[in-house]
Amino acid sequence: MKTHATFSELSHTYFTDRLLRQRNASPNTVASHRDTFHLLLGFAQQSLRKTPTTLAVEDLAPPFLGRFLDYLESERGNSPRSRNARLAAIHSFFGYVALQEPSLGALAQRVLAIPGKRYKTKPVDFLTRTEIDALLAAPDQATWAGRRDRTLLLVPVQTGLRVSGLVGLCCQDVVLGTGAHVRCTGKGRKQRCTPLRKDAVTVLRTWLRERHGPPAEPLFPSARGHPLSRDGVEYLLAKHVAVARSRCPSLKGKRVSPRVLRHSPAMDLLQHGVDRSVIALWLGHESIETTQVYLHANLELKEKALAKTQPFNGGSCRYRPSDRLLAFLQSL
Repeated sequence: MKTHATFSELSHTYFTDRLLRQRNASPNTVASHRDTFHLLLGFAQQSLRKTPTTLAVEDLAPPFLGRFLDYLESERGNSPRSRNARLAAIHSFFGYVALQEPSLGALAQRVLAIPGKRYKTKPVDFLTRTEIDALLAAPDQATWAGRRDRTLLLVPVQTGLRVSGLVGLCCQDVVLGTGAHVRCTGKGRKQRCTPLRKDAVTVLRTWLRERHGPPAEPLFPSARGHPLSRDGVEYLLAKHVAVARSRCPSLKGKRVSPRVLRHSPAMDLLQHGVDRSVIALWLGHESIETTQVYLHANLELKEKALAKTQPFNGGSCRYRPSDRLLAFLQSL
């Protein structure tokens, strides 16, 4: 006798009913949860010897999920932040299970009690003006791909777009002329309009003339005309960073990602005295507190604050042992 819905049925309705119909989740959210389930089912098939269709909800007990989270970090090399994102998707699913199947409430409560892993936070990485110039000079301007890539790199370092917004840009999202700006749908479905400097307007106007695509087509297509993927942008960025490192030594010690490109205009605005609320508006942050991370990373602002303070007058002296034996012991 069937007592409750199977894992296969619950996972199906979780995506179709919970995420898509009730929450109207964004494609990025759905993709993140989908990838979590894909990894979880693959791990279950390997460790429990069960196919996804035969897997039971009871199989996903906290000890098994703990091994799965450890597997993400130890074997897949995921960071604690990525681990916590996978755990958040699992928590969301078991919150739905508790509502749909009260008989599984005790199991869901135990799973929901699995805590996120704490991790060290580092100052955000960003590129200086010199490093940005070296990166923009890396693509070969004699080729179509090189001209596309230079425009592709210029847009995020001037607008602070996320990589998801960048690959989603269409030709009609670039408005040139008076009040030139770029339109995009950012995180949380927020519509953003970011103004463009004259140099960016010139480059984008030239690229749009060469691109010569219909308004609804991608602004930065692949060689086959399809929209670039996130992996595609990361590949192109890594290729051009490798070239830029030979011209700019300071890039050799930096790991440059699309997120670093997003941080760079924020740090540039902050160093030029722009208020945090304007930077939060520029980047599409939900809260001004999110912009606080740039203050922690800006050493120049801290040095300016330190220069306004007065040195302490207390003298200093060096300890000298009063006995030869003590001096010997001190030297060990």
